[in-house]
Amino acid sequence: MEKKAQLIAYYLPQYHPIPENDEWWGKGFTEWTNVARATPLFRGHYQPHIPADLGFYDLRVPETRAAQAELAREYGIEGFCYWHYWLGNGRRLLEKPFEEVLESGEPNFPFCLSWANHSWTGVWFGAQDRVLIEQTYPGLKDHEAHFYCLLRAFTDDRYLTVDGKPIFCIYRPWEIPDLKRVTDFWRELAHKAGLKGLHLVGEGLQPDQVQEFGFDASTYARHRVVEHFLPRNRIARRLVAVYRKAFRRPVVYSYRQAIPYFLREGESAINDYPSIVPNWDSTPRFGWRGVVLHNATPELFRIHVRQALRKVAHKPVEKRIIFIKSWNEWAEGNHLEPDLKYGRGHLEALRDELYRA
Repeated sequence: MEKKAQLIAYYLPQYHPIPENDEWWGKGFTEWTNVARATPLFRGHYQPHIPADLGFYDLRVPETRAAQAELAREYGIEGFCYWHYWLGNGRRLLEKPFEEVLESGEPNFPFCLSWANHSWTGVWFGAQDRVLIEQTYPGLKDHEAHFYCLLRAFTDDRYLTVDGKPIFCIYRPWEIPDLKRVTDFWRELAHKAGLKGLHLVGEGLQPDQVQEFGFDASTYARHRVVEHFLPRNRIARRLVAVYRKAFRRPVVYSYRQAIPYFLREGESAINDYPSIVPNWDSTPRFGWRGVVLHNATPELFRIHVRQALRKVAHKPVEKRIIFIKSWNEWAEGNHLEPDLKYGRGHLEALRDELYRA
């Protein structure tokens, strides 16, 4: 049976030690550090999330990467969208897992990249205001160096494309100075390199902003937008904020009640790719300052997936793209990888709806 859409899952390459994290947070720090120390903060709070099938893995291990790809493929996921960090002047972070995928040719599983163009802060330990490395934009020479750094990936046979053009996402496009000039410049470089072009996807852009800033499409993940809608009454929000601070309690919303806010209203534009959210709980990183989508069960996720698939059903096959946030962001409770509580439940709901008659 034919798939109803092309599913691309965001992939966090943070699960291996790097010198910077050793210096900032202690020897051997990875995302698992926060995952393992998480505790319930209210009655019925599901924490910690303990990985099942794949365990507490290390992404330097090829067998782990192969197992991830095999599992994703089994449940209908088309490819991974690896988060890519380029902080300016050639500074990169967390590049090792993807570089090994690129160099080894394994796993033979499609992929694309998303530039996580944000400064590194103390987010891993909830200290958001502590800037560790600043995201910079030194100018066109640096953008040129960045493009040629990516070219090896763009020309890999596994790289995901639309109309033969490599998909490249940008997390915070509006923060790039002279954005339209940069996107035009990158397209020039792509043609000079023999590519058909680039399929640039701006995360968080409105569909009517896409052409203005030189993009081909937009995407969005509205898992945290619910904080601005629930409750709608401003006085109630203030009271909730006072209560949270006094009792050190996170923002807690029902996943069921949040589902209507995850997708944009109305029919999805051809150049707008929705994201689906299996779950969200940032308390492993932020403690009581986190946000929790409570009771994110596989059956409720099934409803969300079904709605997203309907949003893209009218589009040409190649534009029926849905991003998944995320495959493995465990410290935000945001993962499709199996855990001890739900097992493969979310993956099974996803596959059922993807191939449902």
